[in-house]
Amino acid sequence: MIHIEHLNKVYNENAANAYTALHDINLHIRPAETVVLKGVSGSGKSTLLSIIATLIKPSSGELVVDGEQIAKLPDTHASHFRNAHIGFIFQAFNLFDELSVKDNIALPLIVTGMSQKSIDEKVQQAMKIAHISHKQDQSVQNLSGGEKQRCAIARALVHEPKIILCDEPTANLDRENSLKFIETLKQFKALGKTVVIATHDPLFDGLESVDRTIVIENGKITSS
Repeated sequence: MIHIEHLNKVYNENAANAYTALHDINLHIRPAETVVLKGVSGSGKSTLLSIIATLIKPSSGELVVDGEQIAKLPDTHASHFRNAHIGFIFQAFNLFDELSVKDNIALPLIVTGMSQKSIDEKVQQAMKIAHISHKQDQSVQNLSGGEKQRCAIARALVHEPKIILCDEPTANLDRENSLKFIETLKQFKALGKTVVIATHDPLFDGLESVDRTIVIENGKITSS
């Protein structure tokens, strides 16, 4: 599902303060596999996740996702690819506070030209999976942190992507809601999603729902 070969990311590449965030990354993630990218803050795990999501481009190397070479896609094509194949759960949720839960979840579908009836059906289905249906008409700004994350999960699922990417998904949650997210991983697996989680949270250590843990240190994979 995800094939990475000799991937590098250098910020300010031609400047005196050039910084190598990722160095010679080689990684292969199978369809329906759940993988944890583990490392301390600044290790490069979030950069790698953002590259897989086509949010940023690598400096060099190969990146093939679901059979498509995406490392050098133009921004417009990258956006279309991301909307078709990838659901992203951000650390800070990235929701629109002034919109309702259901309107936030519907956003990825609006650009597809899908009928309103189909959008409504998919939003209802995603809210049911994420256990946030009871808050569908609430403004996001009135939600708790756990509820905001469930809204973000529904938004990531609504367009039925094959891949779910999670950047520090428990960083802004208390222990109770962190454990609820751990349970959500089982649902992702039941749905056959390929899941990649960037985290340093020890709650993910030894989970049955995690197939593999990949350790990143100073921009390099040290254990896979």
